[in-house]
Amino acid sequence: MRAAVYLEFARVACLKRLGYRLRYFTGIVTYFLNVTVYYFIWRAVYSASSSPAPGRSVAGNDAGQMITYVAVGWLLRSFYFNNVDRDLAAEVVEGKIAVVLIKPVDPQLMYLAQAAGESVFRLLLFTVPITAVILLVYPVAPPRDPASAAAFGCSCVLALAIFALLNFIVGTMALQLQSILGVIRAKYFIVEFTSGLLIPLQFFPERLARVLQWLPFSQLSYTPLQLYLGKWRGAAALEALALQLAWAVALFVGGRIYWGFSTRRLSIQGG
Repeated sequence: MRAAVYLEFARVACLKRLGYRLRYFTGIVTYFLNVTVYYFIWRAVYSASSSPAPGRSVAGNDAGQMITYVAVGWLLRSFYFNNVDRDLAAEVVEGKIAVVLIKPVDPQLMYLAQAAGESVFRLLLFTVPITAVILLVYPVAPPRDPASAAAFGCSCVLALAIFALLNFIVGTMALQLQSILGVIRAKYFIVEFTSGLLIPLQFFPERLARVLQWLPFSQLSYTPLQLYLGKWRGAAALEALALQLAWAVALFVGGRIYWGFSTRRLSIQGG
């Protein structure tokens, strides 16, 4: 019965996004432009590389792998991205958080269900069209083998959970800070830079790259993409998925503790 309640939250969140269809149509263009920009940047990098052709490799990836890395990375982001932090912050500012607190549901699970519903909508009406457009224009390679595809699929789901849980923690800050626009912007830039989406971690200094691989941000893009490309297989793939799962559990527990602490003494604004 309780599971059905959270499935309903996910369904409603999915349907609510239908009211913003134009934004997603423009988003398809935006994501395509992002892939295009990075395609030409990396093509210039490989053209200028002193590595011998053909099949020249830069930081462990040849040109074809880098094109695939960039394209699949943005496609993955179009799936797992959600606005839990902004939605939660807006409800605090408007005073609607009082309604959330009196509902006979778990707030954390409710927001996670809404994030899942949003991602289902994004997958069907955002990720799939973007994928079709990009595959028509750029030579994106498929996963290395069925095992890599399966590991990548599991990793995508865990990336969604990690990002939603991170956003829940950031959104919870609004209970004490009221306005967290600056925090959200800082989180955005940190995630973009350290997730491996813009720059693969192989291009960072070795010690820094090792640290970033253990942080939750790299679990959003870098880890799934390494699995997709077949860089990590067998035991290495299982270890990567285990680390993602560990971060999801840690963020879930941490978010639950932080929510409980933040709601002990709460002043609600608005109405």
